[in-house]
Amino acid sequence: MEVTVGDLLVRAGAACVAAQNYVHAARTACRVRVAGGDARALDDEQRALHGFAWIATLAQSLDAVRLWAKQLDAEGALAPIDALVLRVGFGEYLAQLAYALPMSQNELVRPVDLGIADAARALAVDAAVEWFLTEGNNVATRAALMALIEADARPSEGLGDETLDMVRAQFRTFAAQRIAPKAHEWHLADALIPIEIVNEMANLGVFGVCIHPDYGGLGLGKLAMCVVSEELSRGWICAGSLGTRSEIAGELIGESGTPEQKAYWLPRLASGEILPTAVFTEPDVGSDLASLKTRAVRDDAGWSVTGAKNWITHAARADLMTLLVRTNPAERGHAGLSMLLAAKTRGTEDEPFPDAGIAGSEIAVLGYRGMREYALSFDDFRVAGDGVLGGEEGKGFRQLMRTFEGARIQTAARAIGVGWNAFDVGLGYARTRRQFGRSLGEFPRVADKLALMLTEQVMARELTYAAARRKDEGRRCDIEAGMAKLLAARVAWANADAAVQIHGGNGYALEYEASRILCDARILNIFEGAAEIQAHVVARGLLSAAN
Repeated sequence: MEVTVGDLLVRAGAACVAAQNYVHAARTACRVRVAGGDARALDDEQRALHGFAWIATLAQSLDAVRLWAKQLDAEGALAPIDALVLRVGFGEYLAQLAYALPMSQNELVRPVDLGIADAARALAVDAAVEWFLTEGNNVATRAALMALIEADARPSEGLGDETLDMVRAQFRTFAAQRIAPKAHEWHLADALIPIEIVNEMANLGVFGVCIHPDYGGLGLGKLAMCVVSEELSRGWICAGSLGTRSEIAGELIGESGTPEQKAYWLPRLASGEILPTAVFTEPDVGSDLASLKTRAVRDDAGWSVTGAKNWITHAARADLMTLLVRTNPAERGHAGLSMLLAAKTRGTEDEPFPDAGIAGSEIAVLGYRGMREYALSFDDFRVAGDGVLGGEEGKGFRQLMRTFEGARIQTAARAIGVGWNAFDVGLGYARTRRQFGRSLGEFPRVADKLALMLTEQVMARELTYAAARRKDEGRRCDIEAGMAKLLAARVAWANADAAVQIHGGNGYALEYEASRILCDARILNIFEGAAEIQAHVVARGLLSAAN
């Protein structure tokens, strides 16, 4: 059905209102389930609460894409492909809301599971929603979208800011020229990203994107950080992830450090002279940081650290550890935790951990190899006496929590980059591989995969950008950051899986990039808070909200 842009945007606005009403019904149902309950009650109702979080996430993504299209239209820049992406995306996500929404490959949120079947029926028969269910994601719109893809049209990505658009162009070129051509070779060799590439990234300002200019950073904010991370990860997730360590360390020190700690560490982080690593998780602890056991004891010479840490990324090459430890064993839970700024010697291939009191063993992993993962053990590892972040013990957990918004937004941006990489590789193969006298892209189910891959990229991208903008405005965005990571990680995995499927048997061969992208994408639903943790955070936050 032909529809004007104005009418499409009106329908989208009405559908978003209907979707938010549905979110309200889900919230009400969940509040009844856990009324007066404690943390155990929240855990017992995980299925319903996490389903509610996913419902709210998809509804929020619809509104983010609507606002994106509305802004483009106001600028006279809404292209036909943008309108089709909105149309297909609304059709797909409204159908998931009304009927069955995948939290994972074998966990579906159905309205009846939350006791909101009546609300789902009301959503489905809303005039605007009903139109998208029929006219949104159908054979004709997907075919039209694929025709534009084949003609090399792409959704609009301008950010309305000349500086940010220049940043995107610069890092897209860098990733295409310096990262992508060698990424698969580095992956297969299980090699660290070459230090010369790291130095080039430092010269481009990757490690100081969000650090204040007073300390040598660019001071560009989280939206710029998203763009940089997305473009680097489109070349290889490990390139995008190098900035994550500096993002976490920079925010920890910038938000909570003493003046002396800021003056010493931040300029060195921004320039790339110092590469940091985040040392938080422990064996058998994971996200339950209140159970953390690694001890730091103070003596006349400083701090002595003893314990074990696990899944520490880029640990050998790092010069600084942001090290979460228990400094007060008498305080149970979070109150006894402190964050140490622990200097270490940068390791080499022959001697990865040369300092006394620290040893590490590499954890072999499926993907995400260019950073390397380690299990670390500490036995009287020495940290300077002034190494407590902010100079005050017992604040470590709260200091860390303040960084989670930015870290999760950045992880969502990395997921978007991986999703784009999967789309690029899948499309390239579909164009060049011929079967039965036709290119793969001419077959409807391959074309459908590519159309939905592109559409979901925009849905996740705009949700992530919305969270970043909120963070840049100085507003709390833990819920929005969790939503962005939830959806972006799901899309990255779906796109990577689809790219392998498009390749057929070749997608399972190590020599093809699709195999690497699949392995890399899988980690996104796990690190920086597993999808289940994200859903719990989102649901808990929304249930405690006033409205």
